[in-house]
Amino acid sequence: MDLHLSGKTVAVTASSKGIGKASAMEFAREGANVLISSRDHSTLKAVVAEIKQQTGNPHVDFVVCNMKEPADIRNMADKAAAWTGSIDVLVNNAGGPPAGSFLDFSDEDWQHAFELNLLSFIRSIREVVPYMKKQQSGRIVNIASSSIKQTLDNLVLSNTMRPGIAGLAKSLSQELASDNILINTIGPGRIETGRVTELNQKKADKSGIPLDQVKAEAVQAIPFGRSGTPEEFAKAVVFLGSGANTYITGQSLLVDGGLVKAL
Repeated sequence: MDLHLSGKTVAVTASSKGIGKASAMEFAREGANVLISSRDHSTLKAVVAEIKQQTGNPHVDFVVCNMKEPADIRNMADKAAAWTGSIDVLVNNAGGPPAGSFLDFSDEDWQHAFELNLLSFIRSIREVVPYMKKQQSGRIVNIASSSIKQTLDNLVLSNTMRPGIAGLAKSLSQELASDNILINTIGPGRIETGRVTELNQKKADKSGIPLDQVKAEAVQAIPFGRSGTPEEFAKAVVFLGSGANTYITGQSLLVDGGLVKAL
C-alpha cells in the first residue's frame, strides 16, 4: 500500500522517546520530512541522528518545544511550515500525568494536567490548521490513552483529560472535513515504554507486590498474552496520518491487543 507520505511534512511532538519517537521513525521510513520536538536540545540532536541512520532518510530535523509554552508550540508550527512550505501531518503527543487518586492532587496538579494533556493539543492544532486549510489537506493524529474508552485505576488525571481530546477531535472532524482535514485519536494500551515501567513501579511500591508479579498480572489481562511495542503502535499512527487514510475521521482507536473490553 502506498501511504502517500513521500515528501510530506510531519511534525511529531514529544518525540524524543517512547511512542512519539517510534512514530517519527516510521514516518521517516515512509519518506516524509519529519520534525521532532521535546524539551531537551541534546537528546533531540541525538535522536535525529539515530532516525537518519536507521531509516536512510536525511530529511529529519528538530525543534525544542515545551508543550506547556504557547510560544514554543507556535515556533514549532512555524518552523515546520518554513522548512518545506507546508504542514501535512501533526501528531500530538505529550507525557502522561502522574498516577494517583482524587484526593492526592491539588489545584496546581489539575492545572498542570490540563495544560500538558489537553490545552497543549488545542494550541498545536490551532497553529497548524490555518496552514492545512490553505493547502486544503491535512491529517491530525492525537495520541491519548486507553482511558478515552475505559477509566484506568489510580489515574484520575488521565481519566479526566484524555477523553477531552477525543471530544475535541470529534467536534473538529465536523468543522474541518470540508477542508479535507482528517483528525483522529489513538490510545495505547500496555505498550512497552518508560511510562508503563514507571506506572508498574509505582503500583509495586504502593501495594508491596514484587515488580515482576505486577508485570505478569498486567500481561495476563491482555488477550494477546504480551505487551505491545512502540513500533506496533506507531504503524497505526502512521496510517491514520497518511494519504492512504481518506475517509476515517473523528474516530477513537485503541492499540491494546484486545485489553479494553469497552465497545
